[in-house]
Amino acid sequence: MKKLVLLILSATFLLLFSGCSDSNNEKKEENKILKVGMELAYPPFEMSDKDGNPTGVSVDFAKMIARSMNKELKIENIAWDGLIPSLKTGKVDMIISSMTITKERKKSINFSIPYAKTALAILANKQSGVKSIDDLDQMGKTVAVKKGSTGHIYAQKHLKNANVLVFDKENACVLEVVQGKADGFLYDQLTIYRNNIKHKDTTVALLKPFQKDFEYWGVALRKDDTKLKSQVDEFIKKAKDDGTFDDFAYKYLEDAKKTFDKLNISFFF
Repeated sequence: MKKLVLLILSATFLLLFSGCSDSNNEKKEENKILKVGMELAYPPFEMSDKDGNPTGVSVDFAKMIARSMNKELKIENIAWDGLIPSLKTGKVDMIISSMTITKERKKSINFSIPYAKTALAILANKQSGVKSIDDLDQMGKTVAVKKGSTGHIYAQKHLKNANVLVFDKENACVLEVVQGKADGFLYDQLTIYRNNIKHKDTTVALLKPFQKDFEYWGVALRKDDTKLKSQVDEFIKKAKDDGTFDDFAYKYLEDAKKTFDKLNISFFF
């Protein structure tokens, strides 16, 4: 009887030990993976190649961060509105998706030091007569903005006279301007530049900033991930010093940089 009891206890112990070991192994494997959330809908920063693989400035940036931590990178393609909830619930470890650092966002999440800067610009319909933000903020004028973007926030705060149309997708905003249904679209300078190149016949790009301050992009992190923030901050500092961000600019943004330099407008990096 005693032998039977000992055998049962031994078997139970082995099962428990095995279960703990499996659980520990799973955690170790998970710790080797860096999960980064981004919306692959903003070329040349976040996009997919012809085979559906993630590519762009932010993808290269994420790969280098993961490599610096000796981790395998896993990119989660998430709709813009779902990025911050995914971070807060632990689905991803960080967000690298051209996200502007704002006071509102900092209430619930943290950010790295800035790695890029930009400003709002205007994609105007050629027939609108719009040459400035003041021209756009008039009775009878219509402005298209992407929901949740800094352009949307700016319009809510500052455009008191214009009719503001809110869309879920950037392409929908651009189409409104191209078709003449909206007089202008507020978004970051690079997006405005890129869409003007695509629609030269119907649009004008007003790239010079109309805000006093620049907007800064950061890597979004959970509030309690102080160690991860420190690692990311150190990587960004090093990447700025060693020319990594300059390499990104020449690889993905050479034509845009030439245009910005010609207009004497400060560039992203």
